[in-house]
Amino acid sequence: MQASARQAKSCAELFEQFQRERPDARGEKLIFSGVGGRDVYNITAPFLDEGDWVIAGRVEDRASERSEVCFFVERGGEWTIREGSPVFALQDPFVSFIRGELVFGGVEVYFDNDDPHYVTSWRTVFYRGGRIRDLEPFAKGPLTMKDIRLVDMRNGRIGVFTRPMPVNDARAMIGFTEIGKLEELNEETIENAELLHDQFVKVEWGGGNEAHLLRNGRIGVLGHVARMDEDNIRHYYPMTFAYDPVSRTHTPIKLIASRDMFPDGPAKRPDLEDVLFSGGLHRHEDGTATLYTGVSDAEAHRIVIADPFLEYEK
Repeated sequence: MQASARQAKSCAELFEQFQRERPDARGEKLIFSGVGGRDVYNITAPFLDEGDWVIAGRVEDRASERSEVCFFVERGGEWTIREGSPVFALQDPFVSFIRGELVFGGVEVYFDNDDPHYVTSWRTVFYRGGRIRDLEPFAKGPLTMKDIRLVDMRNGRIGVFTRPMPVNDARAMIGFTEIGKLEELNEETIENAELLHDQFVKVEWGGGNEAHLLRNGRIGVLGHVARMDEDNIRHYYPMTFAYDPVSRTHTPIKLIASRDMFPDGPAKRPDLEDVLFSGGLHRHEDGTATLYTGVSDAEAHRIVIADPFLEYEK
């Protein structure tokens, strides 16, 4: 696990290492219908709700940042709006099951009163319920913090991953804390999370997108790591690492996919062409896993890869 002398690797170093080990895998685009020509991206992995496998996705006009999160079910090879499900005015949805209860969330964005296209701030908000149609708000994160994720732990408590930015002279860091029950999730608890060091170089950033309790009690984190190049082009890569809540150590970040492993397609803007935003990982019993990801802030794809969490369970 973590060594105190270890230094974070840059995105360029991580990508160079990944290119030497890259899997022979090819992704596929998911087709969505019922959204009136809008884009669907930054999706969750499918999860069960009342007998249906459901995906939550960010739905948005190409020229706008005003989003809705809708729920989709697969019918005849297409993902279509699930009738009767609620719609949320959020971005970048996520789901987890905490003590058997569905926890859903996303990013609530605030716009300037005089300029409807100018974003003034944002925060992560949380809903809970036995099923999608019963979801009710119960918590919110601090202003300007995304990528807050929850996970059941082997000790019976709830793990909380956070993502403050900036932190001193670092652009962003990931934090971790524990709570005893969902009612304890609040801004103060989130802000006081212990920081995980040596994950990102100071000018780069990243965050957790989904957390999995592993067989040995460690937590496997699916996330993203990102950088901005000298031409202000963004580069986002899906990554994983494992966190040990007993020793409070973590493994190095490891990339698991890159944009060129997926079909060509449009981007929301030219600076977003090389963006993969991890949505969720569906693990299979044969040692593979399906990664669901947003692509270039315009599409949603999936790809079957070797299960990246298996090495953390050894």
